[in-house]
Amino acid sequence: MVSDNPFRRARYPLLVVLSGPSGVGKDTAILRMKERNLGFHFVVTATTRPPRPNEVNAVDYFFISNDEFAEMIERGDLLEHALVYSDYKGIPKQQVREALASGKDVIMRIDVQGAATIKDLCPDALLIFLTTNSEEELVERLQQRKTETPEGLKLRIATARQEMKRLDEFDYCVVNHALRLDETVDKILAIIEAEHQRVRPRRVSL
Repeated sequence: MVSDNPFRRARYPLLVVLSGPSGVGKDTAILRMKERNLGFHFVVTATTRPPRPNEVNAVDYFFISNDEFAEMIERGDLLEHALVYSDYKGIPKQQVREALASGKDVIMRIDVQGAATIKDLCPDALLIFLTTNSEEELVERLQQRKTETPEGLKLRIATARQEMKRLDEFDYCVVNHALRLDETVDKILAIIEAEHQRVRPRRVSL
């Protein structure tokens, strides 16, 4: 989006990746951003895992079978995909391209390994790492979800420890403090707005 007026700078759409370990509140932060009607395009991820209580197909995720997911891979429909805790997740390519073409900032929630893939595909993507105040707080949140077996909980905690080591791969880190969700969202929005003020803007191409 180029402007002929030298006093009116071009505003290019951002590809914002919100990532972090399981249990830090990525979905909750995205939900609060949606509630604010901010005008972003929120990418709906495809997944083979079953929906959790209150999750809605095509709103929270596209819940599909393993065969359907394999077909999407074969057709090249996915920007990236990965096996995450025994289930597949992937980002529909066309959805992202159309949203960027419309001029909207695109927000995608994705696991840490997927964020690295997106960064390779699109070096100008904006990567934000969401975390908790401590490992103890993360464990408590995972336990409160009551969606994991004891073995599954151990796996997520071990994975989170490894994912924390990849923090330097991200552009920003935001701590999602307990009971301060709006503060977390405000920080994310401030980062996005600051990025739009860069003298050398990020220019996303996919």
